[in-house]
Formats: sequence, C-alpha cells, structure tokens
Amino acid sequence: QVQFVESGGGLVQPGGSLRLSCQASKTIFSLFSLYTMGWYRQVPGKQRELVARITSGSTTNYADSVNGRFTISRDNAKNTVYLQMNSLKPEDTAVYYCNGYFQTEYWGQGTQVTVSS
Repeated sequence: QVQFVESGGGLVQPGGSLRLSCQASKTIFSLFSLYTMGWYRQVPGKQRELVARITSGSTTNYADSVNGRFTISRDNAKNTVYLQMNSLKPEDTAVYYCNGYFQTEYWGQGTQVTVSS
C-alpha cells in the first residue's frame, strides 16, 4: 500500500517559518522520482486548495497567495518532498496534505499548521 507521511506541522507566530516533510512509503521507493508531488491545504468549510507542486523534472508552481514565501523541493534519494514556509501569516493556518501522482493519485493524512500569536 502506498503511503505518504507528513511531518513538521505545528504552531508558529506570524512571520515565522516551518518546514513540512512528506516521505513516501517503501512500496514506491523505486518510482518516487516519477511522481509529481504537491502540497495542498484545507480549512474547515472550504475546498482543498493547491499550495505548491513539483514535477518529476523539478518544475515548480505555486498558488499566488504563497508565491515568494513558500518553496517546494524534493530529494529523490530520500523519497521525500519538502515545503519550506517563510513569512507565515494567520491565513496560512490549515491542514496541509501531501499529494503524489503517477498513474494513480495518493494522499497523506495531513499535518496541522497554525499561525497565531
């Protein structure tokens, strides 16, 4: 069974930084480099939205709301994708989900990020 496990969420003050990690399960280690990986977020009562995406060729794209503040990256040797979040704002508060797609789409269980003073 394919799994993506997120970590790194927590409580941070406005203006602070967090780095989220998402590691793939061993079942896809040999194929991880082929996956398009993304970070999405969701707040209660709203649709899940794309935050950032990185392709197998390391092309990236970002939501306008995070462009210039967040950076997505991947380490294929570690089967891990990262989301570096800087200059965090209260409106970044959400559950952040890791997503991987190669022929089939998989989701992680999510990690809570709370930006509050």
